[in-house]
Amino acid sequence: MSNPVFTRIEDDIKNSDIVLYMKGSPMFPQCGFSAAVIEVLNYYNVDYEAFDVLQDPALREGIKEFSEWPTIPQLYVKGEFIGGCDIVREMAASGELIEVFEKNDIRPKG
Repeated sequence: MSNPVFTRIEDDIKNSDIVLYMKGSPMFPQCGFSAAVIEVLNYYNVDYEAFDVLQDPALREGIKEFSEWPTIPQLYVKGEFIGGCDIVREMAASGELIEVFEKNDIRPKG
């Protein structure tokens, strides 16, 4: 039996190079962890699609099952789960995140 939430997530991550499932919106993050990931993405000046899990309880639970990761935010690059806030911050600090972007031909905007 197919899970409609999983289908939606698969479509989301297939249709955008960078997808962030977060609490709130990029303009108004509703938690510090989501705000921290937005800060990192904005620092690299990359385009991304953000989805507010607080607006959709099925998505909020479904994304945790889909990724087998218990917390939100969750970052995907080219369909691959990267991690949550701590992992994204560590990868940004070590230079690993920019390598993931470059390897996937993701360039800064403008």
